[in-house]
Amino acid sequence: MQSSANTIEAYLAELPPDRRETVAAVREVVLANLPEGYDEGMDFGMICWHVPLSRYPDTYNGHPLGYVALASQKRYLSLYLMGAYADGDGFRARYEATGKKLNMGKSCVRFTKLDDLPLELIGEVVAEVSPEQYIEIYEKARGLR
Repeated sequence: MQSSANTIEAYLAELPPDRRETVAAVREVVLANLPEGYDEGMDFGMICWHVPLSRYPDTYNGHPLGYVALASQKRYLSLYLMGAYADGDGFRARYEATGKKLNMGKSCVRFTKLDDLPLELIGEVVAEVSPEQYIEIYEKARGLR
């Protein structure tokens, strides 16, 4: 379910109350741990935290360089942790060590309720990569360095 909301407030308002509470709680964890230099906004129909185009305009698709995103899908919620994928299997091992069951897609962690997520780990993962480090990871992956 991709949203056409232009603001985070509008996005949250269109969610059912239980989903709104869950998304708001995960958003708070991200905001509390997000390194300085990332911006929050809407992109691709979801809440995104990204390197602003004013800082890094040369992305492959013209959109800001996404670092974390949060979306309400039809059957679950998705948390996209792009920085965690640079960690290889380290994120998977850290997640499983929390005792929570990891439901990980090709690019996201899927969950249905807040208790499914190890919020402390999510905060740690969000806090780990500065925008400068993320740009370096991105450029290496794209063969630009």
